[in-house]
Amino acid sequence: MGGGRPRLITTDDVEFIVETATTRPETLGEPFTRWSIRKLVRYLNDNEDHVVEIGRERLRQILGANGVTFQRTKTWKESNDPDRDAKLDRIDHVIGEYPDRTFAFDEFGPLQIRPTQGSGWAPVTRPQRQPANYHKLHGVRQFHGCYSIGDDTMWGVVRHRKSAVNTLKALRSIRAARPDGEPIYVILDNLSAHKGVTIRRWAERNRVELCFTPTYTSWANPIEAHFGPLRSSC
Repeated sequence: MGGGRPRLITTDDVEFIVETATTRPETLGEPFTRWSIRKLVRYLNDNEDHVVEIGRERLRQILGANGVTFQRTKTWKESNDPDRDAKLDRIDHVIGEYPDRTFAFDEFGPLQIRPTQGSGWAPVTRPQRQPANYHKLHGVRQFHGCYSIGDDTMWGVVRHRKSAVNTLKALRSIRAARPDGEPIYVILDNLSAHKGVTIRRWAERNRVELCFTPTYTSWANPIEAHFGPLRSSC
């Protein structure tokens, strides 16, 4: 029989603590937007779901051991799309059920050559200088990207501007990636150049379902995760 004090904080307690700390207080019925250690301790000690008697220092230790730190929040804009849930459910469904026949499309830009800060050896207090901008004698460009979910492959074309014509060209290249004539699914946003009559008629004739992301939910488009590295290298 082992000795020592019985363990006061169980594994279930730790899981509940971490889950609570990473949940917005408003979701749990609390009248504030972020947890402080003091507010979190008070909630854990007095809630209807799972009471955990814990002090502030022990709470800090548990959060740190589980990789939860206090961080600055980033801006977020909630979707006001009345069909938000239905659109997100459809996107989840096609990705889960038909990954080999699901694609994503979007544009980003303007692409432009611009100086970036670097490092190098130079005399003390005399760093090398470079201009902050350059003369755009030839304008800027837009990247039209297509991403295959199942193949984890992206391709695209750099064009002068966004337009319905360029969108249709991209959709045709996606359709050509599955030339068997069976249905395919394309996730894209609600930009007007993506949903004109010409594009919708073409999609219907060619068995292409356009799965539009809700307003203000660009994160629902899988291609966005790949645009970040592209932006940093352009």
